[in-house]
Amino acid sequence: MIMSRIRYVSQKCHQRIRWLLIFLPVAFILGQNLPERILTKPNVDDDTKYTTTGNIGITITNFGTFGDGFRQQFPVDQPSCIYPKGSGIEHLFVGGLWVGAQTSTGIHVTTGAFNTPRLSGSGSINFEFTNTDKATDRVIERSSIPEDKYYSSKAISHQDFVADFNDTNVFVPGTSVPIPYHTPLGIGVHLETYAWNYPFADAFVIFNYTIKNVKKDTLRDVYVGLWADLVVRNTNITPPRVGSPFYLHSAVGYKDNQDMKMVYCYDYDGDPGYTDSYVAMAFLGADALSGDDNYKGEAFHNWWLFSGGDAEEDRAPSDEASRYERMRRSISEAYYQTALFQKPGNRMSLITTGPFAMIPPDSVINVVFAIVCAKKAGTNPSKIDDEIAKTNLYENVKWAYRAYHGEDCNRNGKLDYVGTDSTEDVNGNGKLDRYILPTPPAAPYLKVVPENSRVTLYWDNRSERSIDLISKKRDFEGYRIYRSFLGDDISSSGITTNLGLLAEFDIVDGLFYDTGLDSIRLTEPIKEPVITEEGVDTVLLKYRYVIDNLHNGWQYAFSVTAFDSGDAQLKLNSLECSKLQNLTVVSPGTPARSRDDKKEIGVYPNPYRANALWDGGFERERKLYFYNLPLNCEVRIYTLAGDLVDKFEHHGNQYNGTDIKWYQTHSLGNTIFPGGEHAWNIISSNDQAIASGLYIFTVKDFDMGKIYEGKFLVIK
Repeated sequence: MIMSRIRYVSQKCHQRIRWLLIFLPVAFILGQNLPERILTKPNVDDDTKYTTTGNIGITITNFGTFGDGFRQQFPVDQPSCIYPKGSGIEHLFVGGLWVGAQTSTGIHVTTGAFNTPRLSGSGSINFEFTNTDKATDRVIERSSIPEDKYYSSKAISHQDFVADFNDTNVFVPGTSVPIPYHTPLGIGVHLETYAWNYPFADAFVIFNYTIKNVKKDTLRDVYVGLWADLVVRNTNITPPRVGSPFYLHSAVGYKDNQDMKMVYCYDYDGDPGYTDSYVAMAFLGADALSGDDNYKGEAFHNWWLFSGGDAEEDRAPSDEASRYERMRRSISEAYYQTALFQKPGNRMSLITTGPFAMIPPDSVINVVFAIVCAKKAGTNPSKIDDEIAKTNLYENVKWAYRAYHGEDCNRNGKLDYVGTDSTEDVNGNGKLDRYILPTPPAAPYLKVVPENSRVTLYWDNRSERSIDLISKKRDFEGYRIYRSFLGDDISSSGITTNLGLLAEFDIVDGLFYDTGLDSIRLTEPIKEPVITEEGVDTVLLKYRYVIDNLHNGWQYAFSVTAFDSGDAQLKLNSLECSKLQNLTVVSPGTPARSRDDKKEIGVYPNPYRANALWDGGFERERKLYFYNLPLNCEVRIYTLAGDLVDKFEHHGNQYNGTDIKWYQTHSLGNTIFPGGEHAWNIISSNDQAIASGLYIFTVKDFDMGKIYEGKFLVIK
């Protein structure tokens, strides 16, 4: 992988400049006249959206790609394909849709992305899908959760993304800039992605492609696939912008039977112990045109080295004919076993399905894939890819298939009936619906209040009104309270992964523990104002739970889930809502200083010793805390000689820690502080690590006008 791969610049004008430098010889060959200046690009590339509702964060675009190429954005890095959330474990550089077909002018393949050293967006070489200049052609978000600000009755999942693009342009729309080597098939693509927050369905994102022939030429022997540069590395351990070594340690595999069809990738020896997960691209199913007996639902798998190799199988397909050939067959099993299985390399992955006999003008086909992640199972070394290691991957892939097939329990493509009654039509609308999953109770609204050495949880009772979509019953059973533990935020898997059960309360009905809910129920509900799209609403908080003996300055994650009773008749076990739905990260500590507060303003730990337990692995990932601060104030740090070391403003109602590197790396960006604490990275305003010694600080209260003084010691 060449170094330019890591020098991605996110601004689109910079992308075009770099592309033009690459394209100059191509333009000469094609006889095109380049514009004297780069024209304003009117089509609306949207690569700012990524999934947040489940445990996998993947970037979705409206120009045929997914993933973000590890570009650097501020104040945060956008995930390419992170799993679990907050872990820093990435699984993808970039991927894209491929469509290949026989046309009246020969074989043509349109690629969303292909063997690229940088992510350049639509209209660049190998980025052959484009969109229009309409604002409505940006990626649209929808949610089936009524309380979500993107709620829509049209939503399929907890978080849908919807985008439209096409391959019909040979120039970047609105400019005279050609799209290199691109011969359109004449297709329009409608993409919908679906993601859920259920704990059994939060590790995959479904990609639902509807492909329409928008030209007059009939497309024949059509293949559709996903190409991706899959790579599994922990970016908290090994930053992705270090060049080719980042990409050389992945190993690949496949599964192709009647239950699942997928290609997958894992970290062979890059960050062992810090990347114990898989990523897979699974083919879920397709709807061909009526009467297409040619399409059998087969899937094909292929790989090649990014920089090529000696064997034909290792060399990237260099023209449309060779790309089409890769799409219509799998790599030989002999080569897979001898050269690919449990061997590292920088390999590109491709999974395809076809052939669809034809797509006449104005006709459509539907093809559905999923990106699936999973933690490795078992205790074998990272290099071992056996059936035990893939246990969790298989389980997550099966749930993706279950979501896709929806009501179609036996996967025969139709509703089954006994007499006049359907045995599968769970919503009673008389048609086969996909993307239907059993539903646990809705997650409660949760408010978490950090205090001095403790945290108080409050939540409402909306979960108790939930009705299961499958059983049609109001089957709420109880609540469970989860928390993270010291150091989980700086662990290799992140603060959200190892949440431990703290307490459980359920109604008295002969199921579970029958603890009842009285011990956590508030005598009087508390009204909590909540900002919505329509304005300010009110939530009634009816339950409270207090956690004591916590350590100030550490991060803790808390979640309250609801679970149901299950349904023996439908063979449904008890289901629980996602721990991530209302997960809240807080840092206990002192509240903001009150008007008559006599408590001392101070620093902890004092003395600060380098490499404190909560510090990260780098100089700029150190921190200490100022406590008992006024709600709005300015803090200044001086040497004993009176030289200003650093200063910052504190506003307790807005502060979340992301002004320093530690929280940028080890938090989710929304940590709640108690109002009177502020972390400092022990770095001077000149961006220099400070030396050991005694330091003086002053605090100016903006509201009261008072100035406080103190001192602290740094030992390195």
